[in-house]
Amino acid sequence: MSNSDVTYLFDPLCGWCYGATPMLDRLSASGVRIEPLATGLFSGAGALPMDEGFAAHAWANDQRIERLTGQAFTQAYQRNVLGIRGTLLDSHAATLGISAAGLEDPSRRLTALKAIQRARYVDGRDIVTAEGVAAVLADTGMADAAAMLRKPAETVLTVHAELVGRGRALFQRLHANGVPSLAVIRNDAPRLIGSNALFGSFDNLVAHIAAA
Repeated sequence: MSNSDVTYLFDPLCGWCYGATPMLDRLSASGVRIEPLATGLFSGAGALPMDEGFAAHAWANDQRIERLTGQAFTQAYQRNVLGIRGTLLDSHAATLGISAAGLEDPSRRLTALKAIQRARYVDGRDIVTAEGVAAVLADTGMADAAAMLRKPAETVLTVHAELVGRGRALFQRLHANGVPSLAVIRNDAPRLIGSNALFGSFDNLVAHIAAA
């Protein structure tokens, strides 16, 4: 399945987006080029406080995602992320870090996203502060992106605003009901592939993309 492009709408703090990773990896391996676009779902006005109720809701949801996809949500994550009160569920720093990683090479955006997701859900690391995300990027071999995140220049901020603006505009145009979502854009006409297709069979997902 070559010469197919899909746009992947995501938020780095979305557990279902992390759960979609194995399917995205299979798509990439089959020759599909994936362009990730953040929608800013959990940033700015969308940021949420990490309280007892939210943590319990998130953990129950995460266990469901793990059963469905095999993606690990560890005790370290439950203890060091969900268990810490007074923090925000705010994806701004993580999203900006992903934009910085892809400044010179857009293919690094997906690599950065996966590293950030793994840092949170497997290693239980902080990815809601600029310093926390910068440390993850540096550990992934992206010291340049880490430096840009610590002191973001106008160039990075402009590119970041453009990427998130595109993600939000596409999300709204498609009337998507959440992330993760995939879109196939042909002749400037985007077609939505709902998130359900990312959690079923791979052949079904491929058929959806081919038919779009």
